[in-house]
Amino acid sequence: MSTTEKEIPPPIFLNGKLVYLRPLEQTDIPQLLVWANDPEIRELTGEVMPTSRADQASFLEKVIHDPHRVWLAIVRREGHRLIGETGLLRMFPAWRTTDLSIIIGDKTAWGKGYGTETISLMLNLAFGYLNMHRVAIGVVGSNERAIRFYEKAGFVREGVQRDGYYSNHGYQDFVMMSILEDEFRARYQV
Repeated sequence: MSTTEKEIPPPIFLNGKLVYLRPLEQTDIPQLLVWANDPEIRELTGEVMPTSRADQASFLEKVIHDPHRVWLAIVRREGHRLIGETGLLRMFPAWRTTDLSIIIGDKTAWGKGYGTETISLMLNLAFGYLNMHRVAIGVVGSNERAIRFYEKAGFVREGVQRDGYYSNHGYQDFVMMSILEDEFRARYQV
């Protein structure tokens, strides 16, 4: 068997027991496009505009070359199936702060621990390797499941942007949350 016929192992960047995180690739665009246009996912993430294949390709190109962002595919270890995307954005080393994003787009993967492991891997990257002091996230106020999820991961509510999000003919609050490095170290015992 030649080397071209052998299966090439996935380009794992961060490794967990249930998932691994790898760089996003052009071949991910069709699946990302489905999630970006799914009405339920858009409602949970605050997206309101349609996304085309060209939009998705442009976004991928942007995140690959943005020095203030790390964007990764979430892949379920069993079957090597893409189930979501995650990233650190608006990284500002002078303040040692960044924002976090995570979307488990594959609804069959919801509630199975993949998001919990992804958050752990991303926080370890932010605090343990990128020397961040604070990781923040904004959550649509009606997404109570996500708010509970982030609180379970150690994030603390720090404020509300009243009527900060508009969707489906109505305003909702936008909940701001964060976790500091000492809170991460205490919770994750690192």
